[in-house]
Amino acid sequence: MTVHTLGIIMNGVTGRMGTNQHLIRSILAIRQQGGIALSNGDTIMPDPILVGRQASKLQALAEKHGVARWSTDLEACLADPNSTIYFDAQTTLRRAESVKQAIAAGKHIYCEKPTADSLKESLAIAKLAREAGVKNGVVQDKLFLPGLIKLKRLVDSGYFGRILSVRMEFGYWVFEGDWQAAQRPSWNYRKADGGGIIVDMFAHWRYVLDNLFGEVKAVSCLGATHIPERIDEQGERYSCTADDAAYATFQLDGGIVVQANSSWAVRVDRDDLLTIQVDGTEGSAVAGLRDCKAQHRVNTPKPVWNPDIPNPFQFTEQWQEVPDNQLFENGFKVQWELFLKHVVTGSPFPWDLLEGAKGTQMAELGLQSWAERRWVDVPALEL
Repeated sequence: MTVHTLGIIMNGVTGRMGTNQHLIRSILAIRQQGGIALSNGDTIMPDPILVGRQASKLQALAEKHGVARWSTDLEACLADPNSTIYFDAQTTLRRAESVKQAIAAGKHIYCEKPTADSLKESLAIAKLAREAGVKNGVVQDKLFLPGLIKLKRLVDSGYFGRILSVRMEFGYWVFEGDWQAAQRPSWNYRKADGGGIIVDMFAHWRYVLDNLFGEVKAVSCLGATHIPERIDEQGERYSCTADDAAYATFQLDGGIVVQANSSWAVRVDRDDLLTIQVDGTEGSAVAGLRDCKAQHRVNTPKPVWNPDIPNPFQFTEQWQEVPDNQLFENGFKVQWELFLKHVVTGSPFPWDLLEGAKGTQMAELGLQSWAERRWVDVPALEL
């Protein structure tokens, strides 16, 4: 038995997502379970070093969670031969340059999305990684949500027959910061800082649609900045220059039509913060983050439009829950384990930097569609 210890430079994990999902619920959870067991009896053990710009935050985070190593010197960390993987969860505007440095240092790359603030830059780092021969991956966490795993089961089984359409509703009310603190950082609402819901969410919608239903072929998008002013972390009022809502239609391979609403200015009256409804000739399903319910053709009711009488149907009660049939772990952790196995054993990992560039492309085309008020085709990407 061999223990493969992988030094991981974790840059930008003092933020909410980096701390909770990547550090605590992924890397530290893997360490607490004794590493990742391989089929040959070997074990992979991640050994993180926390990197960032603020020493006080890094020290406090490391001490709280028992992480032995932290540093504000990224160059020194990249020069350490015992650190073989570079992970980036910084803000989008800082990501590409740091990833380039890590590639030049020969590190394997795993990073959050969007991978850069432009398609040109996303393709550039994907090409650099391929030329350098380093393994690389991009977080595509929503593919590992229990609700979407169940939905993928239905797709793969042929349950839907011919899929006709998909409707996606995502969002919640983000407080403006005056009488209640905002749940999201202020940079999300400033275009110059890489903010905007189109940039943030269209990268997700691209890999969800491509992997579950078919390649995206065209997009029509209307964005909006519904809340013009908010209060930042220092209590100062600022103007919102980035979109906080997007109303899009996608055309997929095979003629599937997707309607996707994304908003930080909507109050939730649905089962979850994200719901995806799929309608096909043989059946329908609605998936949330964890649950999925389905209605087959033979169980579909036959309503008739009649506004003059009370509705005789309890529509929400006429769906059947799709069972778990497995134990679901944290989706970020599952993908981390797959990537670490990819580094050690070379096992398949399809979500590379080129796939990440597709997400950046989707955001750019959504913004272009909004600006030009027209449908935009989605060209194939090559390095």
